[in-house]
Amino acid sequence: MSHKEDNEGKRSSHHTELYNSIPRTCLPIVYHPDYNITFMGLEKLHPFDAGKWGKVIHFLKEEQFITDGNIVEAREAAEEDLLVVHTTHYLNRLKWSAVVATITEIPPLLFLPNFLVQRKVLRPLRTQTGGTIMAGKLAVDRGWAVNVGGGFHHCSSDRGGGFCAYADITLAIRFLFERVEGISRATIIDLDAHQGNGHERDFLEDGRVFIMDVYNRYIYPGDEYAKRAIKRKVELDGGTEDSEYLQKVELHSDGALNEVRTDIIVYNAGTDILAGDPLGGLSISPQGIVKRDEIVFRAARRRGIPILMVTSGGYQKKTARIIADSILNLHRQGLIGAEALEGEGSSSLVTNMMCNSGSAGSTVTAI
Repeated sequence: MSHKEDNEGKRSSHHTELYNSIPRTCLPIVYHPDYNITFMGLEKLHPFDAGKWGKVIHFLKEEQFITDGNIVEAREAAEEDLLVVHTTHYLNRLKWSAVVATITEIPPLLFLPNFLVQRKVLRPLRTQTGGTIMAGKLAVDRGWAVNVGGGFHHCSSDRGGGFCAYADITLAIRFLFERVEGISRATIIDLDAHQGNGHERDFLEDGRVFIMDVYNRYIYPGDEYAKRAIKRKVELDGGTEDSEYLQKVELHSDGALNEVRTDIIVYNAGTDILAGDPLGGLSISPQGIVKRDEIVFRAARRRGIPILMVTSGGYQKKTARIIADSILNLHRQGLIGAEALEGEGSSSLVTNMMCNSGSAGSTVTAI
């Protein structure tokens, strides 16, 4: 059965909890404690820091940029939400622990009952996926949004890999196309160290989506078929440093956004480009990562294009601090924050309302 047949005509009108109203008093920063994966230490068998998302939030709270009361609480993507992109066959395969063990590259999951794998591994990934979908709508409404998790760019409609079990980038864009008036074209700027072959496979035949991908040419996944979807491809050599990297990011971000009119930017902001990352193979400094994110947000702001940022890969303990520093820098530069919100004052919702949608209505690879 084809993906088209499996999902034919039935997704655009399903009821979802992910597009409920969010109070205007909330910053469009999406997170839930359930993002973090902790289960008998098994998460330590993959180099990914499965608690980095909570650490980012901790650092942002320490700097008094956010509080529990002004960020948006993510909701778990339901099966009906996932079926907007994923085939029924693929979602049924995730009910086998061996399949999840292969996708996440944590072999001992093979021996666990699937109900535990669902609860301890897949539910956090579904919650991050719901967060990306929610953040897509928030970006359109507010001009920008950050999902502190997400960026599972190796997963497509019918297959996962590289710790990516759900195609959150594809889902966020498809939700916007189907549900939000005026959103008919999207640009993906993928700056994770790895090629984003998942969303590339999903949008291979979709002329509405422009993909720019900057990645280390010598590492996973090397998906030549998926590369056909990339409209602006920048293949880097191992060890690439700040000067060359930032020059290419600025040149090609401007080029991509000048080449086609777009209604939304989905920015996959992986930090596995950091020097010393065991999987990324590049040599970008922490300051280079902060500057990279600023370049992309400035390019979006100059053109008045809404931007959604997801955090994707990053395999060193210090990456959480760098993500937080980057978000703080975007705020200092006036590129995000209450003063950057569009339509400010258009809603007079109660200021002490909590910011969750319910209250308002083996080779190791990588993300």
